[in-house]
Parts: sequence; C-alpha cells; structure tokens
Amino acid sequence: MHSDLNEILVKMQQREITERQIYINVAKIAKDESNKKILLKIAEDEKQHYKFIRTYTDKEIPPDKKKVWFYSIIARIFGFTFAVKQMEGRETEAIKGYSYGKLSKPLPEFSRIAKDEEKHEFLLLDMLDEEKLKYIGSIVLGLNDALVEITGSVAGFTLSMANTKVIALAGIITGTSATLSMAASEYIAEKAENTKSAMKSSIYTGASYLITVILLILPFLLMPKDMYIPALILTLVIAIIIISIFNYYISVAKGFNFKQRFVQMAGVSLGVALFSFIVGLIVKNIFGINL
Repeated sequence: MHSDLNEILVKMQQREITERQIYINVAKIAKDESNKKILLKIAEDEKQHYKFIRTYTDKEIPPDKKKVWFYSIIARIFGFTFAVKQMEGRETEAIKGYSYGKLSKPLPEFSRIAKDEEKHEFLLLDMLDEEKLKYIGSIVLGLNDALVEITGSVAGFTLSMANTKVIALAGIITGTSATLSMAASEYIAEKAENTKSAMKSSIYTGASYLITVILLILPFLLMPKDMYIPALILTLVIAIIIISIFNYYISVAKGFNFKQRFVQMAGVSLGVALFSFIVGLIVKNIFGINL
C-alpha cells in the first residue's frame, strides 16, 4: 500500500477508536436511556470501523487521550448534544484531502463506513433529546431580552448620569425587576398553554436574563466613576461576545446558520443601544440634568 495512503488510514483508525471512547464517556453522562442507546450504538459502529481499517494497517492504535478528555469535559459543561455534534463536525473534515467517500474510489470497501458516518451525523445525532435543548427557547427569550434592554438602558443612562456607580445601581435595579418580570411572564405564558414544565421554563428564562445582566453591568461596577464611556464600550464588547458564544452553541447543537443569527441579534442589541445613547444625550441637554 502507498505510504501516504497508509498514513491516512492510520490517522483514520485512531480517529475511530478515539470517537468510540468519547461516545462511551458521553453515554455515561446522558440520563435518558434512549440517548444512552443511541450513543452506545454509535460507539459500537466506531469500534467496527476501527477493526475494519486495522485489516489494512495491521496495527493496534490507542485513542487520542487529549481529545477524549477534551470532548468529555465539553459534554459535561455544554451538554452531550453539543459535544458530539461539535466532534462530528470537526472530525469528519478530510485528512490531507481524504474522506471515507474519496477512499471508497480506490478502496470500494470503505463506502460502508462513509454511509455509517453520514447516518451518524444526519440520523442518530438528530435523534438525541436533551433537556438543555428543550428549553433553548426560554434561554433565547431571557438572553435576547436582557441584551436588548440592559445595553439599551445603560447606554441611555451613560451620558445622562455620567457616573459608573450610579449607572450600575440603575442597571441593577432595572435588571433585577426585569428578571422577575420575565420569569413570571414566561411562567404565566407556559401555564396558559397547559405546559407541565412551566416552572422550569421560567427558571431558565430568569436565570439566563440575570446572568446576562450581571455580565453587562460588571464594567460599571469595576471601573472608576468618571470612566463611564470606556465602561459602556466594554459592556458592548461583552454583549457581542455573549451573542457570539451563544449563537455558536446554537449553530452547532441545532444546526442553525451562525452568521445570520449573529448579525440579527448583534444588530438589534447595538441598534437599541445607539438609539438609547442618543436619547440620553438629548434628554441631558434639554433638561440640563447633571448627577
């Protein structure tokens, strides 16, 4: 066998045994039995792929311990659906321009593995059912409202108050009352729909709102009183980072378009902040209020 092709097969063989171990580890985290079965089924397929490639390489290869550790940690933090879809997205990238589909041309036997990999990505992984993703709508509601309302509020407060501590105080009061209002509204809305998990939905909404509020107010709490403009800029940067991270998570876990959702959320949040900043400037000049 050509040395370059053999090298590629060795890497693919290690990838299969590495993914097998990752799926086994992730299955231990999954609470739902149907999810465990799906993950263990994929793990068994990966094991068979490893054995099949071994007939060509004639080598025993250990899993990549760093990748196993990395994706196992990711699964615990962000959920197993995100972890396995992120892994499948990265690991199915061709090695040196090769994929199982391309390998099936010189080696037709590899067409079976190519079909299995496609099945994993488009069938088995889409069957995964995880609590974090069930309540993604509630999280989006809390996160998006907090980004729009709090960035808008602090932008409006910035020039009219011109004091980081006063702005932070106003932001905390606004954010706390809005958190309770959002959580209560979500609970009432879910109850009206006769949803059994109304309380959980309201908790997810309130928690995502409150965490976002804390992160956005933080620059005003930490910076000196007269540095309200730098604090506002930092708050807007934090807002962009939150939007980026959240939309990346959603794009991987749910298969949404990252760029489209990012531009939409960032545009709304920054647009409201700019409008509120201008309103604050106008109000300050018209009424001549200085705090």
